[in-house]
Amino acid sequence: MSSMSINESLTVGRIDYANAWPLFHHLSLPNNGPSIEIVSRVPAVLNRMLQEGEIGVSAISSFAYGLHYDDYLLLPQLSVGSEGDVNSILLFLKEPIDKVKPERIAVTTASATSVNLLKIIMSNYYGIHPQYESAEPDLDRMLEQADGALLIGDPAIHASWRENTGLHVIDLGGLWNRWTGLAMTYAVVAVRKEAAEAAPQALRLLYDAMLASKEQSTSDLQPLIRKACDVLGGDEAYWRNYFTSLQFDFGPKQQEGLALYFKYANELGLLDREVDIRFMPNR
Repeated sequence: MSSMSINESLTVGRIDYANAWPLFHHLSLPNNGPSIEIVSRVPAVLNRMLQEGEIGVSAISSFAYGLHYDDYLLLPQLSVGSEGDVNSILLFLKEPIDKVKPERIAVTTASATSVNLLKIIMSNYYGIHPQYESAEPDLDRMLEQADGALLIGDPAIHASWRENTGLHVIDLGGLWNRWTGLAMTYAVVAVRKEAAEAAPQALRLLYDAMLASKEQSTSDLQPLIRKACDVLGGDEAYWRNYFTSLQFDFGPKQQEGLALYFKYANELGLLDREVDIRFMPNR
């Protein structure tokens, strides 16, 4: 490897939720190559860090890409999504929505994609416009003053395991798919354009390693299942279904679903312009 590549450095953001584990769990990087540092945070923090240039490449909320797509390029074939239930983006309601329309919904501060997906669904699917209040991901506290609560990631999973709550749960990934017939992509992997120019070999090493991690993870789920049981609880059957339900590619169906999401977000004023999906060039 050339001295230029060894001098390259890249700081990488890793989403600190189980749904993104397959992209990173088996990540293997050479010790004698460019400096590649991994930092783990929730999506909202990584969104900010990438936009402010604190990191060069990251898994981020799809909505964050839409906000700043002129600054970024997407890494092909890498995403976190579902074509049906996602099991970790959940709206908890005190009353069934077909009987009582929620007036106030507390929403997680952890991810922009899910919050705006909820707004799109409420407006375009249900035809209602509740108030949205940002809150830390604590279901009981969120519901003290609100009719519903949106949780994502590991907090949503843990809340879904609670029994006898009397709450009604809507899986936003499943509802999106039934409504549109399309997949939904919640997170993408984006690189700042200047980082791609400054550290092309480091970026290529990272990209190849993430593809390899994804392939190894999806071909043998057992290591992820064991980790999830140890770290987050639950049983093997739950986690096998969970990881099987997720998608980590970013093919035409995923891109079509995300393009529709961006279109709706633009029409509702959640985004101030149309969004182009732009990828890092091939070798």
